[in-house]
Amino acid sequence: MIQMDTSNARSFLPADFLTSRLDALEGARQKLETGSGLGGDFTGWVHLPRDYDKEEFARIQAAAQRIRQDSQALVVIGIGGSYLGARAVVELVNSPNFNLTHKNGLEIYFAGNGLSTDAMLEVMELIRDKDWSINVISKSGTTTEPAVAFRIFKNLLEEKYGKEEARKRIYATTDAKRGALKGLADAEGYEEFVVPDAIGGRYSVLTAVGLLPIACAGVDIAALMEGARESMEALAVPGASNPAWEYAAARHALYTAGKKIEILVGYEPSFRFFGEWWKQLFGESEGKEGKGLFPASVEFTADLHSMGQYIQEGERLMLETVVRFQKSSGSIAIPHDPDNVDGLNFLAGKDLSFVAEQAMRGTVLAHVDGGVPNMMVTAPGRDAKSVGALIYFCEYVCGLTGYLMEINPFNQPGVEAYKNNMYALLGKPGYEDKKAELEARLGG
Repeated sequence: MIQMDTSNARSFLPADFLTSRLDALEGARQKLETGSGLGGDFTGWVHLPRDYDKEEFARIQAAAQRIRQDSQALVVIGIGGSYLGARAVVELVNSPNFNLTHKNGLEIYFAGNGLSTDAMLEVMELIRDKDWSINVISKSGTTTEPAVAFRIFKNLLEEKYGKEEARKRIYATTDAKRGALKGLADAEGYEEFVVPDAIGGRYSVLTAVGLLPIACAGVDIAALMEGARESMEALAVPGASNPAWEYAAARHALYTAGKKIEILVGYEPSFRFFGEWWKQLFGESEGKEGKGLFPASVEFTADLHSMGQYIQEGERLMLETVVRFQKSSGSIAIPHDPDNVDGLNFLAGKDLSFVAEQAMRGTVLAHVDGGVPNMMVTAPGRDAKSVGALIYFCEYVCGLTGYLMEINPFNQPGVEAYKNNMYALLGKPGYEDKKAELEARLGG
């Protein structure tokens, strides 16, 4: 079970920060449970850990086993919610260096999440002499970044294996009924998995969108879903003892008191992409109508030597949420040095995890003294079950706080603005007037 500790934020919060919001939280809970609030058509994730498609889940496991048997590498093509959740889980459960450890027998490369020529060329070079497959993930199939990447890698795959064999190595995760990628997958005979209509991209990590790449990385997706299910059941219980209610109430109270930035803090390098996933989850859900906490993330203790000064003494705009894992996968004892050149013999014999824990505790207190409210989320470990519980906890808190802010936490209307400008400047048919207008503004 995920634990929540707001004790180091209490001096910044009114005594009734939670009790005064219980009615509003109950209203938010009912909206999530029944899909009756703003954006309710996209609350399919709420009961997903219990109600997911068991037949498709089995096909995901079978496809992952097949990919692991016939491929040395998998290229996962997607952007935003179509890749962040998968990468977050793969790195957190395994390692940011999972392609180098070779423990899982399959290298995974993420493409189509940007437009960098150099990044694309690097992935192409890394897979050139390997047997490889593609998992392309897009509800529409027309989003520019993944669509361009899929064109490139599909062409490479067909050049390497021929069209018929390449067809067997392409797995499409897309809309069940419509869209460009759906049409192509049907025509070519790719194995298909579904991006559910009732679940938006940033909430889709526990669907085929995330589960196929995660399973290919050797992560136990059954355990991942079990952790999410246990979290779902625990967080469905209303009341002040609900950790999601406590976190949502504290975030909302600090926001209404003037805090504008929430920094997610991790002490594990493997947590970095979980922070990236979390930023999309909260940024797209809350950032609208001139509202919302700006989500940022840092990796401590490394970033204490770069961002630490600002957090300690800069503008008092922020709050911090620390994610702590109760146990490490092993232990390292600090050795004794006869010369004690660095003066650290007082740590000799102590476990490195003890040093890290005290660094975390000392940092929290320093930042609180510097005027930064600190909250702590504790997960049992970095295993699949614990990570599944943590994912669901974050999603549920996000839904609750969206409704506390009286916005639709499940749409993202602002995302279209940059896309329309990009389409016009690229010369997409139908955007001619827009292209002329933008080029005039840009000076030709």
